[in-house]
Order: sequence, then C-alpha cells, then structure tokens
Amino acid sequence: MKKCLILLLVISIFYIFISKSLAKSLTIPDDAVRIRIIPNSNSEYDQMIKGKVRDKLEITMYDLLKNVKSSDEAREIIKGNLDLVKNDIDSILNDVGYDYDIKYGYNYFPLKEYKGVKYEEGYYESLLVTLGKGEGDNWWCVLFPPLCLIEADDSDDVEYKSFVEEVIKKYVH
Repeated sequence: MKKCLILLLVISIFYIFISKSLAKSLTIPDDAVRIRIIPNSNSEYDQMIKGKVRDKLEITMYDLLKNVKSSDEAREIIKGNLDLVKNDIDSILNDVGYDYDIKYGYNYFPLKEYKGVKYEEGYYESLLVTLGKGEGDNWWCVLFPPLCLIEADDSDDVEYKSFVEEVIKKYVH
C-alpha cells in the first residue's frame, strides 16, 4: 500500500510538471496575428451570421496565408487584401441590413479559456471585424502562425490528451 501511495505521489508530481509544460507550449507567440469577429448580438440569427462570416474568412485567410513563413509576410498579405475581406463580408451581409467595421492593428481581446488553456486579455495585433452593433459573443483565433487555419483545412477537432492523466484515470477510478 505504501509503494502504491509513493507511486501515486510521483505520478501526480510528474503530471503537474507535464501539464504546466504543455500549457506553456500552447502559448500564442508575441508576434502572432489574430482575427476577431464580434457579432451584432447574441441572438441565434446574429450568431449564425457571425458563423457564416467566420467560415468564409477562414477559407479566404487559409488561401492567402497557407505558404507564409513569417509574421511580417502575413501582416503585409492581410493588409494588402482588406478589400478582398470586405468583398467576402459584403457577399454575406448583402441582405442582412446592418453595417460592419474592419480594423487592422492592435485591438482588444477579452480573457478566453479554451480546452483548459487561458488566453490573457489585452491588445493584440489583429484583424477585427465588428458586425452591426458588435454586442454579441465574439469568435477569435490566430491567423499566423496558422492555428485556426489548420482547422479550416482539416475539419477534425484537435484534442490534446495527457498520457499520465489517462494512466491515473485507469488505475485510480
């Protein structure tokens, strides 16, 4: 029994160390370029419109940035294609009846926790799309390095699992 407790303690310490290392490895780089879409409201309709804009811009950005090697190159491509982004949004909002705003620069992002990882609030270099009044729950992701564009190319969700956690669950439960 004593050996089992010692083994459990060692595994727990190892798990804590690995979890902290994994969280650090999921940190977004300082030179990352993000995208944020804020919908008109939280109504089902406005959230659906946000989803359509997101889906369209993910495809467009993937096509534009798929071969980019640096954040400087990504910035130039995004800035040089704002008219294309506007055309994409216009094609979706043509019959919706509200305006939108696009800004490229340092824009505010609220604190977000996603799959156990916290992303700190702050001002980040980004493409910001505000639909209508911009009062709904937003969607955001990283354009470069292409963290969300990978999802646009591959529809399967990425899920990180801890080997140590799986072992602990297997033997403790």
